[in-house]
Amino acid sequence: MPCPALPDGFDFTDPDLLQARVPHPEFARLRRTEPVRWVAQPPGISGYQDAGYWAVTRHEDVRYVSTHPELFSSNLNTAIIRFNESISRDQIEVQKLIMLNMDPPEHTRVRQIVQRGFTPRAIRSLEGALRTRAHGIVRTALENARPDGGFDFVTDVAVELPLQAIAELIGVPQEDRAKIFDWSNKMAAYDDPEYAITEEVGAEAAMEIVSYAMNLAAARKRCPAKDIVSRLVAAEDEGNLSSDEFGFFVILLAVAGNETTRNAITHGMHAFLTHPDQWELFKRERPATAAEEIVRWATPVVAFQRTATEDTELGGARVRRGDRVGIFYSSANHDPEVFEDPDAFDITRDPNPHLGFGGGGPHFCLGKSLAVLEIDLIFGAVADAMPDLRLTGDPRRLRSAWLNGVKELQVSTR
Repeated sequence: MPCPALPDGFDFTDPDLLQARVPHPEFARLRRTEPVRWVAQPPGISGYQDAGYWAVTRHEDVRYVSTHPELFSSNLNTAIIRFNESISRDQIEVQKLIMLNMDPPEHTRVRQIVQRGFTPRAIRSLEGALRTRAHGIVRTALENARPDGGFDFVTDVAVELPLQAIAELIGVPQEDRAKIFDWSNKMAAYDDPEYAITEEVGAEAAMEIVSYAMNLAAARKRCPAKDIVSRLVAAEDEGNLSSDEFGFFVILLAVAGNETTRNAITHGMHAFLTHPDQWELFKRERPATAAEEIVRWATPVVAFQRTATEDTELGGARVRRGDRVGIFYSSANHDPEVFEDPDAFDITRDPNPHLGFGGGGPHFCLGKSLAVLEIDLIFGAVADAMPDLRLTGDPRRLRSAWLNGVKELQVSTR
């Protein structure tokens, strides 16, 4: 079925587009008229030497792709839907060492090991320390605010708790968290000219993280501690991670656990301050459903991709073996077939079957419980210490092909 409402050449992964906005009107048109649509691209523009990808926009279809890894592979072309055009195929192949880009059974093996650090008991054990850290972060932001009470919510609040949580989780000294922040930024922000970061710089940052993590793993093998690193890497021959596997796992934590939660917190604060009734409700009642709605609303990862392993039909389209398939979580999370009034920010929404943590299946977010805890804790701390926070500027968005990122959000306590 044709979709004349979209102009020729419209590409949902265009980083200039996502720097300006998430294309919700265009997603809505596709859901109604052509829920699985071919998006043509010049060969090489996304790092792939093909003619484009299928855009999957309905909640039902995104879930289907996510839960059928035998039909839709994360490994063949990785889960990243668009790299910089300067990337080489060899650099893409290296990405396959990250769990995000594995298929079963290798993905199953690695996930079964690393999920030891994300059990409910493990996350509960962090709550007290993270609660203290959340209040400390907000207190420091207040103390360091400009004379007019203003500060950047992203750098002074949103980035800190995810970084400190990762450091707490894997035993990285807090004084090293700035290194992790810098390296992860360089890996994820290669499309934003403000950072002047090339693919080569991003690759170097990735290797810095791997090297740092491998050294940490080696130290824990020599002298185990009561932390997740020791549990993941000790006794490698008994089914634990090798040092290099642990290194690539830390890359995943640095981006998936840092960038995504940071952006969920930032978008959540912006949503609260532009929906004051919801902020008043949160301050008064602290509903347990708030974090899930913040993630649905933010959807920090606009899209990942899969590659078809055989010819198949999806949403009325004939997908061929080898075709790349973009699963657009931002669209799925606003599907009116699933969500009542999906364009409303409602922190009491329940049920809330959003796909902000993935569409189910083997790649469902391992750190969901940790992310929800971080979001609850940081907004609790902000509500306690900054109840009258207000916006003083529009968000400055990240130029990215697949992240719904915010670089700066100016706020004030006065």
